[in-house]
Amino acid sequence: MRPNHVWAYDFVEDRTRNGRKFRMLNVVDEFTRECLATRVGRQLRAADVIDVLSDLFILRGVPGHLRSDNRPEFAATAVKGWISGVGAKTAFIEPGSPWENGYVESFDGKLRDELLNAEVFNTLAEAKVLIEGWRRHYNTARPHSSLRYRPPAPEVLLLATLQPPASRPPSSSALTAAMLN
Repeated sequence: MRPNHVWAYDFVEDRTRNGRKFRMLNVVDEFTRECLATRVGRQLRAADVIDVLSDLFILRGVPGHLRSDNRPEFAATAVKGWISGVGAKTAFIEPGSPWENGYVESFDGKLRDELLNAEVFNTLAEAKVLIEGWRRHYNTARPHSSLRYRPPAPEVLLLATLQPPASRPPSSSALTAAMLN
């Protein structure tokens, strides 16, 4: 567990061309500003929150705190119990105080301005593909003013951390040692 690490999560809503609502659950690392996950679905409930978080905890480790508003999906007994069961703590913001959840609210605003307001989604499947593509661009290529105009997780770093250790290229010291032998 990383006790000083805080992730924030929130929902955003939009509609497909036929007027049907869909939701996005966004999880943002407050330190790196990286959007760790976006889950898109017609209905997202407490079980979906747990599903997304459990995948992230396996991949990234357990953060010290999870910041959110008091929506029923976040304040549900099952979610709070599951979070405390894995050793993290909840950090609920005061009702009507979105500025207390600024990192994910900032992400949500950029998602709305740069993608959702500019795109008409014909189907939910199309929305999932375009939103995930934008999330990857946001993390790996889009400059962030708070990070000296660099992306939070440049693609080079992502590829290096996602490769299994055995398939990583040898380090320069390992190459030098191999050449000397």
